[in-house]
Amino acid sequence: MRAAIIGVGVVVALFGLLFTLQGVGMVGGSPMSNTTTWSVLGPLILLGGLVVAVIGWRIRRS
Repeated sequence: MRAAIIGVGVVVALFGLLFTLQGVGMVGGSPMSNTTTWSVLGPLILLGGLVVAVIGWRIRRS
């Protein structure tokens, strides 16, 4: 269970990073490229994923 939570957090964080890079125009070829919405939401999604991963990491093993 712990590994699954960490895995989900990491995947969400990676998507947040991708959305951020698309929003600021570093990754092109998408309707999300150079869009202020994704420049703001991407880092928030990234942060949320990192929080989930850290919570998963801190869960005690049973």
